[in-house]
This record gives sequence, C-alpha cells and structure tokens, in this order.
Amino acid sequence: MRTLLVVSGFVLLSGCAGLPAPDPNQAWIDLAPSPDEALHAVQVDDRDWADKRYFEVPPGSHELTVRYLFPVTPSNIGPASETLWRDCQLNVKYKDFNAGQRYHLEAGSIGFRPWARLFDGEGKLVSKGLPAGCQRT
Repeated sequence: MRTLLVVSGFVLLSGCAGLPAPDPNQAWIDLAPSPDEALHAVQVDDRDWADKRYFEVPPGSHELTVRYLFPVTPSNIGPASETLWRDCQLNVKYKDFNAGQRYHLEAGSIGFRPWARLFDGEGKLVSKGLPAGCQRT
C-alpha cells in the first residue's frame, strides 16, 4: 500500500513538472478536468494555442476555446447500452485578465450539454463558457 501511494504521488508530480513557470506579466489559466473526462486548451482569440494543458495570456480581454471530451451514460441516452462519448468545443470570454493572476477553468456536463466556468484566484466565478459545437466520438 505504501509503495502504491509513493508511486501515485510521483506520477502526479511528474505530470506537473513539465509545466513552464508562470510569467508574472501574464495571466495563467489552469484547466481542471474531472478524472473521467478530458479538457484541452485549443485557441486564444481564434489563434491556435500550442500547449493543451494550460493558457497564458496578456492582461485584458480574451476568448479562450477549449476542447472537452466527456461520457454520457446510457441512462441519459435512452435504450443504448454503451456509454456515448461527446467531443465539444466551448468558448469562454473574459475581459479583465490581470497580470500575475492565476485562474482556473472547469468543465462539466448535464446529460449531453457541456458547460464551462472560469474562476479567479479567490475562487470567484468570473465567466461562463458557451458551447461552440459537439460531435460523437
């Protein structure tokens, strides 16, 4: 059991070790997916973003696009017997990103409908995302 805890801790730390240090002149946006889902950074202001693990933007107004993959259980589908996976894009607009501030973006779903929420460093909700299209996978 002790070995499992040590290995699990190492794996968690190694996943974060590859992230760059935040630039104090930029706003940093962490992505917070649930364990059974995937949340990826896609674009900032309609330009492709290179790293799918986070966003880093200059102060001011920006539109973030994320890709959110999530399961829809058979009980939400009807007579289906298998879980259906949805692949959606969501756009989150926020006009007051501040330099040196750390934000986090969460995504979730209710049935087939995805949602996204952006929180500031104190955990205050500052913006909600809008779906920009979904497909089945």
